[in-house]
Amino acid sequence: MPQRHSKNNNDLAFFTYDEKRKLGYGTQKERLGRDSIKPFDACCLCLKPFIDPLCCQKGHVFCKECILECLLSQKKDIQRKLAAHEAQQKHEKEEEEERLMQQKARELDAFDQQNHGAVPQYTDKNHSQDKSGFHGANSVKVTSYEEEALRTMKAFWLPSATPEAPRKVEAPSTSTVCPEGNEKLKLKTLFPICFVEDTSEKKKPNSLDKTYICPSCKVTLTNTVSLAALSSCGHVFCKKCAEKFIVVDKVCLVCDKPCKERNLVKLEKGGTGFAGHGDYLEATDFKHLGSGSGLGLVRPAMKT
Repeated sequence: MPQRHSKNNNDLAFFTYDEKRKLGYGTQKERLGRDSIKPFDACCLCLKPFIDPLCCQKGHVFCKECILECLLSQKKDIQRKLAAHEAQQKHEKEEEEERLMQQKARELDAFDQQNHGAVPQYTDKNHSQDKSGFHGANSVKVTSYEEEALRTMKAFWLPSATPEAPRKVEAPSTSTVCPEGNEKLKLKTLFPICFVEDTSEKKKPNSLDKTYICPSCKVTLTNTVSLAALSSCGHVFCKKCAEKFIVVDKVCLVCDKPCKERNLVKLEKGGTGFAGHGDYLEATDFKHLGSGSGLGLVRPAMKT
């Protein structure tokens, strides 16, 4: 029985497809399927069906417990960074005061030796040491760019520039961010949303998965349907009904609560994994040449 020649290593002038995959060479792409995409009724943090959902102004939905825990952990991290920054500023201030005291002591010592010493000392401006550490004709003026480079570069031969040297802690931002959209997020900007569950006879009563419908057109809500929520009352509609009725009548179709067009928030959805959805979801791996079995330098990326 003849062997499959494409699966064997050969001495051709080019790599076959199977050889490229074994060497981990080139760019590998794979389209994401339905199992790799979050459904519309899942929390963005725990990826489970949401409980007491809260929505941000960008349309990301979270469980109430998940988003509160996330914001609380962010505040604790901000407090820790602020404490580290204040401690560093205090340490720098103490070092500056100590340096000024030492400089003043050296000046007093030099003045005392100049006036009470046995041999008078004279200073020579031509042989004075500049701040760069060079003397006389070999003196080189250090520019501000070189000073910044010497301060920030990492070098193993300088104790103050080794990778293990303490790094300067920058002042952190005091605002919490959305874990999904990375925009500023406050607890007071979150609003609860509520879906209308399908209670028709067509649905099996012992089914564990909940099915939600639009309260206006009664269409089943899935990832293929664009959704919009009202920040004033929290009811969720399909985008067609929201643009056709709510934008025109300025009132919620469920609770008759007045609303405005700016109260409509488009909910983010994951996708379906099919081309008809309109989103091109693709996972890409950039593998460098010579990475062996593919476990070397790999930089994953995702295109949407």
